[in-house]
Amino acid sequence: MRTSIHGAVALPTVLLLALAGTATAADQAADLYIYATYHNCDLTRQERADQIVEQLDKPVYDAAVADGTLQSWGWLAHHTGGKWRRVLYYMAPSIQGLLDAQQKIGDQIEAKNEKLSDEFSGICNAHDDYIWKVVAGNIGSAARGGAAFSVYHACDSMREEQADELMKKVYAPTLDRMVSDGRLKSWGWNEHIVGGNFRRMATISAADVKSLMQARGELIEAMYDKNSLSDTFTEACGPHADYLWEIKFSNP
Repeated sequence: MRTSIHGAVALPTVLLLALAGTATAADQAADLYIYATYHNCDLTRQERADQIVEQLDKPVYDAAVADGTLQSWGWLAHHTGGKWRRVLYYMAPSIQGLLDAQQKIGDQIEAKNEKLSDEFSGICNAHDDYIWKVVAGNIGSAARGGAAFSVYHACDSMREEQADELMKKVYAPTLDRMVSDGRLKSWGWNEHIVGGNFRRMATISAADVKSLMQARGELIEAMYDKNSLSDTFTEACGPHADYLWEIKFSNP
C-alpha cells in the first residue's frame, strides 16, 4: 500500500491523529491544515521535475479539489532564498483529511505512471515535511497569483502565541485591506503542528514578483516601522528564513 507521494514519507498516523484530537468540535468546523513537502532537488534537472508535476500530478490534484478531497493545492519553484528548491502543498479541514488525501492521491499517481514518479524522486530526492494549521488569513480560498513570499520563523515557544494574537488583531486588518485593494492576492499566518524547527510560517502572494515585492515593502513599513508593537512580535518570533517563490501551479 502506497503511503507517500514521490517519495515523501507520510508522518506517523498515530501521532497525527492524537494531535487532531486536541481541537474542540467548535474549533474543527473552521480549521484548515496544510501539508507541505519542501524538496531539495538537482539544480540541473529541477525544471524536468516541474514538467513531471504538470503531466502526472496536476490533473490528480485538480480533480481532488474539484471533488472536495482537498480545499486547495500548489507547486512552488524557488526564486530566491535558502536550500529548498520546490514545494508541494495541499490543504484540507483536518489532519486526517490530509492523510486520507495523501494515500488516495499517491495511489492514483503511482497507478498512472510509476516510471515518471520514480524519475521525479531521482531529481528531488530529499525533503522536509511540515504540517501547518492556518491561524489567520485567506489562503486556501483565494487564487494566489504568480508569486509568493514566505517567512519561516523560529519562535520562542513560550511567547509564540503572543505573535499569533498580534497577527490576528493588529496586523490582519492591514493585510486584509491590501487584499481588498488588489495589492495582494492572499496572505496567511500558520502554526507549526508537525515537522522541523520552524514554528510559524507567514506567506503573502501577488500577481507577479514586482508587485509582490512592492507590497512587501509597504507591509514591512506598516508592521514594523510604524507600529510600536513590532518589538513584541520580533522578540517572540525573531530568527527567520525568507523565501521568494514562483507559483507554478495552484488551485484555487
